[in-house]
Amino acid sequence: MAVAGGLKCVKFLLFFFNFIFWLCGLALIVVGVLVQVVMHKTPVISNAAGSTAPLAVIGVGVVIFFVAFFGCCGAWKENYCMVTTFAILVSVIIIVEIAAAIAGYIFRGKLNGILNTGLKDMISKYKNGTAEIRKGMDDLQQCLKCCGANSTADWTSFNLDKNSVPDSCCKNITKNCGLKNMHNKTKVYQLGCRVALEEALKKNLLWVTVAALVIAFLQIMGVVFACLLMRGIRSGYEVM
Repeated sequence: MAVAGGLKCVKFLLFFFNFIFWLCGLALIVVGVLVQVVMHKTPVISNAAGSTAPLAVIGVGVVIFFVAFFGCCGAWKENYCMVTTFAILVSVIIIVEIAAAIAGYIFRGKLNGILNTGLKDMISKYKNGTAEIRKGMDDLQQCLKCCGANSTADWTSFNLDKNSVPDSCCKNITKNCGLKNMHNKTKVYQLGCRVALEEALKKNLLWVTVAALVIAFLQIMGVVFACLLMRGIRSGYEVM
């Protein structure tokens, strides 16, 4: 009876961890959709890798959502095949996540180039481009308190005097406040938006890391409990 009681506990723990895992998958889907919407409204990064990132998050969220649902059903019904399939699928997901983390670490240096290329492209299209591009660049500069891609000098071709920047670069925005004030530190932000974006991303990196560790912990615990329940079911013990 002690073994049966222990397996009953394992069963409910597996169900509980899968339910939390299921919520994590749902959260990833929601976050991915929100990021995709924001990126469409603010075209800061035109590179394909940048636009694909939220879609990848949504894809991972969908996979986790269904795998966790599968695990919940397997645990509740004490179905050996479903629990085994769940354990295998989660193990594969963990391997893929490790590979993705390694790839992300190796190619992390490309982020600098993507941001730089995207920002310079928006600057070149600012005057003759769409209203969406202008609004996107203006909102970015006002929000992050920055100007240009790397510095205010990126706006050299903005005006014939080669010494003017958009009004969105000004610390206190008024009409024509950026006129002939490119290097005026008291009126215009001198920090480039690439650096400002990198700093903003670094601030959020801690939360991303914490979320990844929580999900990884849930996945590992899910596999452990699944293996314990599989052994119990196969041995013929009564769990209920």
